[in-house]
Amino acid sequence: MNRQLNSNRHSVYSLKYHLVVITKYRHKCINSKIFDELEKIFTRLLNDKDCKVLEFAGEEDHIHVLFETPPQIQLSKLVNTLKTVSSRLIKKDYEEHLKDYYWESAFWSRSYCIISTGGKKSNDNIKKIINRYLKSIEK
Repeated sequence: MNRQLNSNRHSVYSLKYHLVVITKYRHKCINSKIFDELEKIFTRLLNDKDCKVLEFAGEEDHIHVLFETPPQIQLSKLVNTLKTVSSRLIKKDYEEHLKDYYWESAFWSRSYCIISTGGKKSNDNIKKIINRYLKSIEK
């Protein structure tokens, strides 16, 4: 098995996750500008936690993030940070666009899906799914 492993001071690891986050009420409010901004925000936040974005995709009502993380990261706290910070920044920067969709403070739904991924074959399948989504939003 040829799996690339990462390491830090006390561990060797390969931890990859597929995160799906949907907008509140599944409103189709993510346009191309918001999508690009979300990608920047998620990438910056994950990089700040020593995580790495492997793929980022989405549609008008949800996003997919395939990312890698070191073992000391607590996933629930990380997801909460990603959702809270991105919601606050997107609502601030795109207030005019979003006022037709939201009258309250939440941009994201309270729920999310996070799936641990296995080896290369599993990651390749997830990348294919994400790339299909990318192609569908480009049309």
